Amino acid sequence: MRRAALLAPFLLLASLAFSQSRRSPLDKFRQLEEILPTPNEYRTASGAPGHKYWQQRADYQISVELDDINQRIIGSGTIDYHNNSPDTLNYLWLQLDQNIWEKHSDTPLTETAPDFRRFPLPVARRLMDDPFEGGYTIGPVRDAAGRELHKHINRTMMRVDLPAPLPPGQSFRFSLSWDYKINNSKRVSGRTGAEFFKKDGNWIYEIAQWFPRMAAYNDVTGWQHKQFLGTGEFTLEFGDYQVKITAPNDHIVASTGVLQNPAEVLTPVQRQRLERARTSPKPVLIVTPEEAKAAEKSKPTGKKTWVFHAKNVRDFAFASSRKFIWDAQGHNAGGNPVMAMSFYPNEGNPLWERYSTQAIIHTLNIYSRYTFQYPYPIAISVNGPVGGMEYPMICFNGPRPLEDGTYSQRTKYALIGVVIHEVGHNYFPMIVNSDERQWTWLDEGINSFLQFLAEQEWEPNYPSRRGEPSTIVEYMLSSAHDPIMTNSESVVSLGPNAYGKPATALNILRETVLGRELFDFAFKEYSRRWMFKRPMPADFFRSMEDASGTDLDWFWRGWFYTNEHVDISLEKLTQYTIDTRNPEIEKPLSKKAKEEAPVTLSAQRNKPLRKRTDDYPELLDFYNKWDEFAPLPSEKKAFESYVKGLEEDERKLLDPAMNFYALELKNVGGVVMPVILEVEFNDGVKEELRIPAEIWRRQSSTVTKLIPTRKEIRSITLDPHLETADADPSNNHWPRKPVKSKFQLFKEERDTKRNPMNEGKTDAAPPSSGSN
Repeated sequence: MRRAALLAPFLLLASLAFSQSRRSPLDKFRQLEEILPTPNEYRTASGAPGHKYWQQRADYQISVELDDINQRIIGSGTIDYHNNSPDTLNYLWLQLDQNIWEKHSDTPLTETAPDFRRFPLPVARRLMDDPFEGGYTIGPVRDAAGRELHKHINRTMMRVDLPAPLPPGQSFRFSLSWDYKINNSKRVSGRTGAEFFKKDGNWIYEIAQWFPRMAAYNDVTGWQHKQFLGTGEFTLEFGDYQVKITAPNDHIVASTGVLQNPAEVLTPVQRQRLERARTSPKPVLIVTPEEAKAAEKSKPTGKKTWVFHAKNVRDFAFASSRKFIWDAQGHNAGGNPVMAMSFYPNEGNPLWERYSTQAIIHTLNIYSRYTFQYPYPIAISVNGPVGGMEYPMICFNGPRPLEDGTYSQRTKYALIGVVIHEVGHNYFPMIVNSDERQWTWLDEGINSFLQFLAEQEWEPNYPSRRGEPSTIVEYMLSSAHDPIMTNSESVVSLGPNAYGKPATALNILRETVLGRELFDFAFKEYSRRWMFKRPMPADFFRSMEDASGTDLDWFWRGWFYTNEHVDISLEKLTQYTIDTRNPEIEKPLSKKAKEEAPVTLSAQRNKPLRKRTDDYPELLDFYNKWDEFAPLPSEKKAFESYVKGLEEDERKLLDPAMNFYALELKNVGGVVMPVILEVEFNDGVKEELRIPAEIWRRQSSTVTKLIPTRKEIRSITLDPHLETADADPSNNHWPRKPVKSKFQLFKEERDTKRNPMNEGKTDAAPPSSGSN
């Protein structure tokens, strides 16, 4: 305990607040203006689209056939490209994502060696088997008059040279044909593929990235020109799709869009069931498990063409198989009627029939509450070879039970979680159309955050993998920790970086920094501003600040632009009390402090020694009997003089019972964060002190917080609710607590696993060591 004179109480406060040992060289609260792009008439400083915001559009008419014998896609189509930009275009760029599987594509050429300590079997199979030679075969590209256009293929991109410049506000129609071999997902995994079931000889196809798609052209980057390497997904334009899918006539097809010819492809019973499902309170089986089982044994007698129409979507995908069970349930999404549907083989039950469609509807309910009402008429979840992938109105999800129908807890929650996540992608990025090729986190991270919110409303104590701050600590301490603002293809550890860390950051922003009400309003404002538009990271950062009325540049800088971590340490607690200058009070306190002070070892051992004054008492004088703690008249007079110089209200401040605790905080990890303290007093009462991150604004490495109180503090805990992702809980306590852990005991045993001498013995008798 330290005694502080009341002579300069404000100087004391100032010193504790501002006078640190050394100012940090880096200003953690420096504004991001020098990093973020300059606002303009397309994108405003508030984060909203500008009054001249524009985006391109592409409408498609496609006919495609699924070759179930040779596992091929054969397609042709017409694209109407609308130039809404202020620029004149001389050529168009298309994405050829299937070319990732060409023999000499950049993806295998730039792939680095795996960890030889744990060499994955799929990698070995891909390297040692005959390589899969995929990629597009592109036919002639022709304009509306049938004239062939020059094209140039640059790996996963294709340039089409226009016959004449395309001015702003004009459209251009062209057509092309293509085909490619579908990848067998067991051998070559990807975001699309086919799965073969050996026991019945059938396939499930999940078909995506299956047609040449218009590359994005926007006000930030011009043409999107990053090659597809496999991690960075897609940046696409919105448009309307009219798609005709020809498949074996015993297949069930699930697709983006609304089926236009049900009478031609569905049986009367299936159509009746589908109609009943629109108003059913629970999922209705359109194709039953028994019917799907019977179809597995059949052979097609011809082909059927399914026609689908999708409005204002940025992509199109479908799935097809004779193995599909199909269930459906109508759902009212804020006045918009939606058919929630699941397609899965018998191998998916009982898990899929119980959970998939329920999870779809749950996702639409929760996501719509935090963003906007789901605008599409269809939401589909399909079980097949792809573990988890999203497209407009349809997603592919992998988890299944074991062959005996049982499943682990992990599999159950993996299915619920992946359905929530992939259906949730309809909101981000299928509607809020961010650039996935450049910034994976802007859709995956935001979606993972919303997934966490939806999971927590599924059942009590849902075991979410991402969202809670404690789950990201290990990654933030690792050598693989990249800044979130790292390009998709450059991230070392994609899952924690682009999914987990942004989800955690947004959860902390909601719970700890802004509070739920402010955050939810700002997040919904961002979501609505950018519906069916293309936001960039700066638009998200600026929208959240604009709608919350809070400067968050320090937060974006620490969590998104650095690879620092959170670790605040309670370094030291100093107790100050007021020195009243009253000798009647201060002298007894000093005496008590001296009496309670520990006796040194030397003093203890010297005490029994005979002293010289024992033999010569005349050496004792006044000071050997004087009570140094007895108030002197001069001290009393000085105190009386001091008190006379104080105003009445100032005299009341001479309170010896008031405690001023100076708590020294050290920012070990680098990321500045709010300081959440639980203070326990000697009477057992606990109080919570929530200090904004701005406490670090003048000194980001070490600060001292003053805690004035009439009570004495027993203990202090930092981050008591585990809400800030603090990496080292051991320094979050005053006084320090022991770090608890466990170890196991092992008994050493003789090594009997391998004995070459024993294995190499023969029946021959050993030579005798005795004499003849």
